[in-house]
Amino acid sequence: MPPLHDSTMKITIIGTGYVGLVSGACLADVGNEVLCLDLDAKKIATLESGSLPIHEPGLEAVVERNVRAGRLRFTTDVKKAVDFGTLQFIAVGTPPDEDGSADLQYVLAAARNIGRHMSGYKLVIDKSTVPVGTADKVRAALADELARRGAALPFSVVSNPEFLKEGAAVADFAKPDRIVIGAAPDDKRAIDLMTELYAPFNRNHDRLIVMDVRSAELTKYAANAMLATRISFMNEMALLAEKLGADIEAVRHGIGSDPRIGYHFLYAGCGYGGSCFPKDVQAVIRTARQDAGMELRVLGAVESANEAQKQVLSKKVVQRFGEDLAGRSFAVWGLAFKPNTDDMREAPSRVIIRELVARGARITAYDPVAMTEARRVLADTPGLRFAANPMEALAGADALLIVTEWKEFRSPDFDAVKSALKQPVIFDGRNLYEPKAVRERGIEYFPIGR
Repeated sequence: MPPLHDSTMKITIIGTGYVGLVSGACLADVGNEVLCLDLDAKKIATLESGSLPIHEPGLEAVVERNVRAGRLRFTTDVKKAVDFGTLQFIAVGTPPDEDGSADLQYVLAAARNIGRHMSGYKLVIDKSTVPVGTADKVRAALADELARRGAALPFSVVSNPEFLKEGAAVADFAKPDRIVIGAAPDDKRAIDLMTELYAPFNRNHDRLIVMDVRSAELTKYAANAMLATRISFMNEMALLAEKLGADIEAVRHGIGSDPRIGYHFLYAGCGYGGSCFPKDVQAVIRTARQDAGMELRVLGAVESANEAQKQVLSKKVVQRFGEDLAGRSFAVWGLAFKPNTDDMREAPSRVIIRELVARGARITAYDPVAMTEARRVLADTPGLRFAANPMEALAGADALLIVTEWKEFRSPDFDAVKSALKQPVIFDGRNLYEPKAVRERGIEYFPIGR
């Protein structure tokens, strides 16, 4: 049998968001030829100019290196993109629909475009986070477009979910915990291509896990749902710790030392956000309800607990300063949903700021990276302004709220903080400081669960 492809693989990435751009850049970095497609001409122009549309540590250098080497290119031309790669990664957005289910219109539009323009074998790879059964829909869309053309062309559809953490996505792709491939057991061509594609990332020990397509699709949702569950569990334990006079940090050390539990995702805070956990928890709940007639009671509680947790910090402010916050001013440190990203999607800061502003407060906010994105998503928020640095945000404020655990907030000059505030009060939504040490400096300190 002749070789399936040249030694250098040609790859098309459809979508240049976090997943698509990181995947494309990292696949190019090991020698593949990659063409990234996006229908957003402004985004492609930004990339072609040498800038990135997202903030992701380490990504700019990888993109620049591979663009310079000619291995990474960008286009808005759908036909050109389909013609280019034997491997076609679908990495478009799957935003929540009105009922909370994943909106597959962009995934299926990408599949139809492939079917419309392909002229030979294509391996279509679902990289987007999609509900169980999406590969079947992608396969049907491709087949329908080929039937319209009267073209009997071979193709495969596999699931290859991503497990990238925003803020560490490049490292996660380069050194993955696991590489999940969902494919038909008898589709040797697809499995061999995927195995060869990931061989450079799989040298130290075998990280490749091959399974059926539906199991691969569910694995992604199950992983995010488990992590979200751990966060919501610890947040509820933190609220209980406050009521009972316990310290959630001590509890975390106590349970995290159990190897069956571990320390990851056990930090109490003011709720999870971002592009994955809220959307994916909602989507798996809706999938279970609509496709299996099941209510996922644990995940329903996880979602409810997280929404309530986003209100905890503003409730602490109200308990300290009263229901009416007219005339009050508060500093907010941290706007992104987590450090090392500018992502404001479902960020707790948005809920907290809206609640305080609704009660008449003025807010001065600072974030090391997310200011541009925050200005966009909070543009219609009255009484909100942005500071150039952390200390500027504090000037004349009644209290400081810490919402994102950026490193630069971890060791502030507490004397300077105390002097800048009208009243020495800190509400810490991420438990960055030791309560005793802060209070000994004459600062009122309100953490979570401590």
